[in-house]
Amino acid sequence: MIDLEPGFMAALGGSAAVAIFVAGAGGFMTDTKGWYRGLRFPGWKPPDWAFGPIWTVVLLCATLGAAHGIYRAPDTQSFWLCVAALGINAALNIFWNFVFFFLRRPDWALAEVIVFWFSIVAVMAAVGNHAPLGALYFVPYLVWVAIATVLNWRIVVLNRPFGRANSEPTDHKERPDHD
Repeated sequence: MIDLEPGFMAALGGSAAVAIFVAGAGGFMTDTKGWYRGLRFPGWKPPDWAFGPIWTVVLLCATLGAAHGIYRAPDTQSFWLCVAALGINAALNIFWNFVFFFLRRPDWALAEVIVFWFSIVAVMAAVGNHAPLGALYFVPYLVWVAIATVLNWRIVVLNRPFGRANSEPTDHKERPDHD
């Protein structure tokens, strides 16, 4: 449900701006050419074109949840708890892209995505304390990052070791791609 009160609209606008920034920053760091193309993936990995629409829906839901949490905060402490939890989550979202794509370290990204997933749980707790509906908007985000965590794990298993010796694109076409 979208509330048209000016305070809610301000919270929605701010939340949308942050979501656009997170999507833009993550997208900027995401390079699905070269090194990435040389990785082996599990057969169930969604096609690359699907990630944009999935993240759009996930971040739209998260934007609505954040707006509810911020707008419905009953006091200053609850407001800042939501803002802090959301800010940490946004930073972890962006940082995963940096670690996985820029540093080319899916193994480190796997450790990071676990912390990232728990940050969504923390956001849901901070928001759900005073806006249960707002917390429910984060369920698609939680589920998608759980799927991404398993995908990240499979990429690590299928492609290790990582580091300097494995930083250049490789051709794994001759190796079978089994889960």
